[in-house]
Amino acid sequence: MDREIKSKIKELKKKNNTIILVHNYQIPEVQDIADFVGDSLDLAMKATKTDAENIIFCGVDFMAESAKILNPSKNVIIPDIEAECPMANMVNLNDLKKLKNDHPGAEVVAYINTTAKTKILSDICCTSANGVKVVKSLLSEKIIFIPDKNLGSYIQRFAKDKEMILWPGICPTHHKIRKEDILTIKKKHPDAEILVHPECRPEVIDISDHTFSTNGMVNYAKTSDTKEFIIGTEKELCYRLKKENLDKTFYPLKSAICPNMKKITLEKVLNSLKTLEPRIKLSNEIMEKAKQPLQRMMEVGRGD
Repeated sequence: MDREIKSKIKELKKKNNTIILVHNYQIPEVQDIADFVGDSLDLAMKATKTDAENIIFCGVDFMAESAKILNPSKNVIIPDIEAECPMANMVNLNDLKKLKNDHPGAEVVAYINTTAKTKILSDICCTSANGVKVVKSLLSEKIIFIPDKNLGSYIQRFAKDKEMILWPGICPTHHKIRKEDILTIKKKHPDAEILVHPECRPEVIDISDHTFSTNGMVNYAKTSDTKEFIIGTEKELCYRLKKENLDKTFYPLKSAICPNMKKITLEKVLNSLKTLEPRIKLSNEIMEKAKQPLQRMMEVGRGD
């Protein structure tokens, strides 16, 4: 059945001048039909370099929004419009406006994992890879960091001269990764290096060998002489890691599952190719305003 669906996807992709972009956390069968697999910024940037008229974006909503913001002339289609990011939805715009008023002169750094409307209220965006670099680049000594308090506290370790006001948001998937869970795997595999994402709790970061973005993990695994790794992020990254490093072993945290990433299936991708729906729809005004903090971030550089 999957083979038949994949064949139809390949046929319609060519017919409709479409590229399929897939996030690292998507299910394996969706990763397998991708033209490009990567993190959220990778995918948005890849979209700017394609001649394809239509972009099927397999990820959560804020990622597809970012792709649309950076590619306003293209049709950006997300196979399941209900694939939302709970952390992105933790920012209340009225509360953010009040926080900005309470701290005049503070710059708002928005993790890219935010909605387009949140980006409009921000001065600059960042990714998990370049968050430290972005915060250090700012002239203001006071930073309002939204929405992930774990990523914010990680950045604070390296930007000690900044006063970081952290929004009380978290990524539920990363926040539920426990130190004890990692140590249990480590006990069974003592030679394995521990790689964790900066969205994890501080105590998880403290026991890691390295803290990386998903791209950082991919790059490190390729170049490291180590043969075993405990991976502290959404478990589907291990599929890509194994696919690209056949001689190495990757141990996932079985509880690290993002249910929203799992909403996109091969069947839904095929349906989107047939209908070219549902499309990401943002007004020109929102796209223009939300593009500014994204562009400013890209001027600072990737960081990984």
